[in-house]
Amino acid sequence: MIVSITTAKYLDAYRLKLVFNTGESGDVDLQDLVFKYDAAAPLRDINLFKSFRLDEWATVVWDCGFDVSPETLYERATGKRVNWVQYNEKNTKKEYQA
Repeated sequence: MIVSITTAKYLDAYRLKLVFNTGESGDVDLQDLVFKYDAAAPLRDINLFKSFRLDEWATVVWDCGFDVSPETLYERATGKRVNWVQYNEKNTKKEYQA
C-alpha cells in the first residue's frame, strides 16, 4: 500500500497534525529537519513554516522548494516503518504495503 496524507494542519512551533489514507493520524515535529537542511532555512521563520500545502502527490511542500515525503511523515507520526516491498512465502511475488 502506498501511504498518502489526506489532511495536514499546523499545530504550533514546527509541529503538524497529519491524517493518512490508512486511517491513522499523528503529530510530527519537523524542527530538526528545518534546522538541518539549507533548503529549509527559509522555514526557520515560523510564518513561512506555517504556509505549507499538500501537492498533487500528497506531499507536504513549501514555496521555498522544501518538502517531506508522506512515507517519512508516516514513520515519524506513527512510529511504524513503511515496507516498500514484501515477498510472499515463496519469495516470488512482490507486494507493496505500508
